[in-house]
Amino acid sequence: MTPQKTISPWPELNFSDMKETLATLHQWIQIVGKIRLKTMPWQNHSWHVTLYISPTGFTTQGIPYQGRFFQIDFDFEKHQLLLSSTGKTTQIIPLKHMTVADFYNSVFEKLNNIDVDVTIHGSPNEMEPAIPFKENTTNKTYEPEQAEKIWQSLLKANCLFQQFRSEYIGKCSPVHLFWGAFDLAVTRFSGSDAPLHQGGMPNMPLEVMQEAYSKEVSSAGFWLGSEDFPVPSFYAYAYPVAPDFGTQKVAPAQAFYSEEMGEFFLKYEDVQQAEDPDGMLLSFLQSTYEAAANTSKWDRGSLER
Repeated sequence: MTPQKTISPWPELNFSDMKETLATLHQWIQIVGKIRLKTMPWQNHSWHVTLYISPTGFTTQGIPYQGRFFQIDFDFEKHQLLLSSTGKTTQIIPLKHMTVADFYNSVFEKLNNIDVDVTIHGSPNEMEPAIPFKENTTNKTYEPEQAEKIWQSLLKANCLFQQFRSEYIGKCSPVHLFWGAFDLAVTRFSGSDAPLHQGGMPNMPLEVMQEAYSKEVSSAGFWLGSEDFPVPSFYAYAYPVAPDFGTQKVAPAQAFYSEEMGEFFLKYEDVQQAEDPDGMLLSFLQSTYEAAANTSKWDRGSLER
């Protein structure tokens, strides 16, 4: 019998240790995500652009292309990028210290080898500065241990997000990885229209934001942090937001509301160090959803299982 791998506990994340690898990976997943964006049929709220958590990393899942499928996978156990297609030899790019420009060139060379011809918008979205991928020799750090921790933390969150999603019978997004801000998210919808969103995200077309938030939502996610907010955290927000949303009592006790951001937060570190990390995160997801649904007067009886 083949020995079974033990699923590791929630990994410890230290932003200062992982920030250079995170910055490089963020650029890399934008490139792969934009390939999916250009080749997938359009889906509402930009669901067609996202990546997903896989048993070994991140994946585009299968993308239909000229009567066949192709797929791109980040493997953080073997530290390689795999580009596969129906009837073609799988192409492999080792993941190591490499500039964004070199990664970009390698990806499109390998796509050509599996007869996939696609052109993407050549600069990142939702970040400043938006250095064109072909010119980016700044981000080039890839520490395998940090990449693996990033993936494992997202994998653990993904499992709990999937469980939380299953309790809702209204319209709900998949649990997916948005490469714009590098966050894992799941969004519940009330079924009602929302007021026109005013945008404000850097390098993000206004019409994309307005379509994404065209319906009333309660959204939760996991974000790995930034230089401005170097604290990996779980978050929850509502759109539109009721005046008393931020004053609602939510769980656990460590959760807090940011007036500046208009969101509830729970630090990843608090979850990772808890006696019952899964229970703590599920209580945050459920209580913040209830805060949104109750203050916005959702018809919960018809939306929940």
